[in-house]
Amino acid sequence: MSIWIEAARPQTLAAAITPVFVGASLAFQSELLNWTNTTVALICAMLIQIGTNFANDYFDFVKGSDTDERIGFRRATAAGLTTPKQMLNATILTMGGAFFLGLYLVWSAGWVILIIGLLSLLFGILYTGGPFPLGYNGLGDVFVFIFFGTIAVMTTYYVNALEWSEASFWASLAVGALCVNILVVNNLRDVEQDKKSGKKTLGVLFGERALKLEYTLMVLLAYAIPPHFLVQLEYNFWILLPFAAGPLAGYYVYRVWMEEDKVQLNPMLERTAQFMVIYGILFSIGIILN
Repeated sequence: MSIWIEAARPQTLAAAITPVFVGASLAFQSELLNWTNTTVALICAMLIQIGTNFANDYFDFVKGSDTDERIGFRRATAAGLTTPKQMLNATILTMGGAFFLGLYLVWSAGWVILIIGLLSLLFGILYTGGPFPLGYNGLGDVFVFIFFGTIAVMTTYYVNALEWSEASFWASLAVGALCVNILVVNNLRDVEQDKKSGKKTLGVLFGERALKLEYTLMVLLAYAIPPHFLVQLEYNFWILLPFAAGPLAGYYVYRVWMEEDKVQLNPMLERTAQFMVIYGILFSIGIILN
């Protein structure tokens, strides 16, 4: 069990949990929160995230990307802790669980959820699998921003309110930006290994400086959203609560720019994910208190 927990990469689950929290807080603020639908959405999001991690574990091994030079978190298949077939089966079971559980949301919120769910599962596989894997062709950041940001937040609101929301769109930009930064740290750590394996991440295509700039810009985007809520959407000053974590964000930006030891980017990845949760909690509280 410990092997599978490690392979699920719990340090990345912030990418699944935070969007649901923010989307649900918007529904709560609108007095439209459906606890059952939110709970099911949260479990589905976590299963898709875990399934994507399992798929990455499998496909990166099959494609030869995980080598002895890897300095990132240990991969179960590459380390010989599971067989490729076991990892593939785990991917299928996890994604299948998300699909069948998500059918409740289809029944509750309509067929649009089926389309969104199928696309989420499909692109979770295509991130590292298929003939044109997104993560191998510089599109990983776009996928993460759209599916773990925009789609995740807006769909969470939709399964509660049964309508789309402008506020959920703007909130999703902050969530998507911080989720991308988890990937940015991952890619910054693995630039040299990715070059050798032919994995064309943005770091390989444009260099490490571009990744550091991307990290900075994503933080700035996240912090541009609360003032937008304050001024344009007429929320009160509680919406600025995420700025309480501003010094921490600034410190992490500094660390990303100055860290030269790639091994130290492993804990930096975890801290970036933890910061996403902190920001998400503060942002959600600010939304609820309006």
